Amino acid sequence: MTTRTAIPAATERRFISQLTRRAYAIVLAGGRGSRLKQLTDWRAKPAVPFGGKFRIVDFTLSNCVNSGIRRIGVATQYKAQSLIRHLQRAWSFLDGRFDEFIEIMPAQQNVDETHWYQGTADAVFQNLDVIRRAEPGYILVLSGDHVYKMDYGRMLAAHAASQADLTIGCIEVPLAAAKDFGVMEIDQDKRIVAFTEKPEHPAPLPDQPGFALASMGIYVFNAAFLFEQLVRDSGESKSAHDFGKNIIPHCMKRYRVHAHSFKESCVGEPDKPCYWRDVGTLDAYWEANMDLTKVTPELNVYDEEWPIWTWQEQLPPAKFVFDADARRGLAVDSLVAGGCIISGAEIRRSMLFSEVRIHSYAKISDSVILPEVEIGQGAILRRCVIDKRCKIPAQLQIGVNTEEDRKRFYISEHGVTLVTPDMLGQQVHFIR
Repeated sequence: MTTRTAIPAATERRFISQLTRRAYAIVLAGGRGSRLKQLTDWRAKPAVPFGGKFRIVDFTLSNCVNSGIRRIGVATQYKAQSLIRHLQRAWSFLDGRFDEFIEIMPAQQNVDETHWYQGTADAVFQNLDVIRRAEPGYILVLSGDHVYKMDYGRMLAAHAASQADLTIGCIEVPLAAAKDFGVMEIDQDKRIVAFTEKPEHPAPLPDQPGFALASMGIYVFNAAFLFEQLVRDSGESKSAHDFGKNIIPHCMKRYRVHAHSFKESCVGEPDKPCYWRDVGTLDAYWEANMDLTKVTPELNVYDEEWPIWTWQEQLPPAKFVFDADARRGLAVDSLVAGGCIISGAEIRRSMLFSEVRIHSYAKISDSVILPEVEIGQGAILRRCVIDKRCKIPAQLQIGVNTEEDRKRFYISEHGVTLVTPDMLGQQVHFIR
């Protein structure tokens, strides 16, 4: 069997570029992400701000563009307006003259006028007419709510070399966490021989008994094969029309379904482990943002060879004012975006998104402050996530007294406090 390592380097690059040119990516971005609690009351999970200036969906879309895949559909459903607006602003640079595009695919009841998207597979099935017009040779089905850097071209090359019908991106996860994933078992040729969606007792890896092989929600299909399977599944009355629950188990028993290890195509530092995060809980979201404030974070967002693309707002530089002993504008071990004004306040180990205003004598530590937040004089915030456009009253303390906080705010399992405008009794009449 031909393998990717047998292809000379120069030929391999041309081989991958031909594959990516013939590929079409559909990003599933319609989910709420309910484990993020009130942070997704007014926006879909892929639209949640991350890392000081990005949205979560930017990572998947950047992987596509950086991999050479520039024909992309984004399937939206739940409270999608902020996501749609972001896609229009941030991703309009793709040029239709070169057959590059991002198509927004809202749930339009194309197939059945009584139903929106019923599952992940149905979201693709309802857009088959759009996808077929692109005449792709390969289709990538991607999740829009994970943070990672991956060269999809290498996965496509492995898929083509193995002559698979379907290839699933996979990652090793601890057994305790594997219950939230589709878990697979593979043979020596990386062919999947067993697949269980969110098993109660995940099968451990033979050589790593404390870990299981989990699906990343990244699939490569031969286009004709995917069309055939989606049409078949649409006629199954008992199907949930979901890739993990229905499509993969059916295909695994009948066709060539292979696993592709994330290690083979992740983009990162040579001496560091591959970075992939499901920021689907408030604690995971807070931790991933806090990691970026470290001296050497696990995720390198400064990589010029694999940039994370997003909408670049035209904002002035961050400003720090006052230098008295008790009233000094400073930020230590923190990321501060453009348009912020730190007026005699102290910021430590925190992430400040754009246009945050912090007044004198306030003290912020270990917190994620989303755009356009205003924090009043003398306020104290510890281990917080403050949603967009909140106005924190002067002298208010959050993260200091848990019992008092619990009366008004949401506190996570690991003690992170989420604050939204609604919790503060503030009405926000703008898209978030």
